[in-house]
Amino acid sequence: MAKFSGALQLTDLDDFITPSQECIKPVEIKTSKSKTGSKITIQDDGYYETTELGTQKLQKVEITLADCLACSGCITSAEGVLITQQSQEELLKVLNENNDHKQSGKLDQIKTVVFTLCQQSCLSLAKRYQLDVEECARRLTGYFKKIGADYVLNTKIADDLALIEARNEFVERYRSETLDMTNKNLPMLASSCPGWVCYAEKTHGTFILPYISTTRSSQQIMGVMVKEFLSKKLGVSSSRIYHVTVMPCYDKKLEASREDFFSEVNNSKDVDCVITSIEIEQMLDMQQINLMETEAIPMDWPWDTAEPSVYMWAHESSGSGGFSDHIFKYAARELFDMNVVELNYKNLRNPDFREVTLEKDGKVLLRFAVANGFRNIQNLVQKLKRGKSSYHYVEVMACPSGY
Repeated sequence: MAKFSGALQLTDLDDFITPSQECIKPVEIKTSKSKTGSKITIQDDGYYETTELGTQKLQKVEITLADCLACSGCITSAEGVLITQQSQEELLKVLNENNDHKQSGKLDQIKTVVFTLCQQSCLSLAKRYQLDVEECARRLTGYFKKIGADYVLNTKIADDLALIEARNEFVERYRSETLDMTNKNLPMLASSCPGWVCYAEKTHGTFILPYISTTRSSQQIMGVMVKEFLSKKLGVSSSRIYHVTVMPCYDKKLEASREDFFSEVNNSKDVDCVITSIEIEQMLDMQQINLMETEAIPMDWPWDTAEPSVYMWAHESSGSGGFSDHIFKYAARELFDMNVVELNYKNLRNPDFREVTLEKDGKVLLRFAVANGFRNIQNLVQKLKRGKSSYHYVEVMACPSGY
């Protein structure tokens, strides 16, 4: 499958890859041989085959997540095994074992369990359970602590660090290319979407990789924060911390399983388990727990910086965290001493491909784009290969609409 995840649509919960095409596998249809051949037509409700015997709708089989992850066109079988270790069943098993160790006094086997909740998952679950976002964050904290979490964090500090690092990297690249025109490292392509990164690595390889930002995603920055800084603050080794992230996308499981994010020194992964918003909903249903009736507990803030007044926040307006908006405004100020307050994106071929420019005296100084979905990604890559891309930065997300 060339399309890594943009075609998956598992439920109607609007936190995960919707709207989208359905992902289907071809099904063998046994029909009688026709002398005149057959004609395939596409209608609003599916594919139809017309022969001399008449017209019939072709059968379609929807695939499951397990089917998709088993496809070697996207990931290897080894990666598939790693992903299966990140399930709600595995999480509950670890939590139950940890609680048993606590009750039996096996102190040397007890792990410190840390949950990290991202804002996108909190927003979708708040909508699902018709809760205020801040209240949902507190209710989820109460639920996580009820099932065995020692700390429940949000991704605020990691989101900020990701934006700061990405904007600094862009300015450095821009200045470097300005000084040496032979140093082609623009456009800089966002690296926050693991589906896009996996596709880029396995489909375009060495050509596209130099353009992708080296900044880690917020999830993996949180992994370092928890396993390095929090562990030292608590006086606990990294291998004794079990770090769970709650994310909106199944591709985050693949990201957490990468060898890049395993520390041989600490003998532990930055993120041990990724659970999606959908799986949290399934866990609540399975345990017959009403989220609206769980105890509301404030989230933890173990960092040596001022705690934000709210748990959930917004970085600009895009679904991926506002990278394009933030970097554009920072670069305008840092490179050209221009203060940009509001950005007016222009839709190109479709609403999922938008661009914004910074101009002065009729000259374009910056040209940024937001490209969501694989159709737009493929067009972007083809322009790059033909040397016809005019962009300085592109925020890329595998999912249509960028969510």
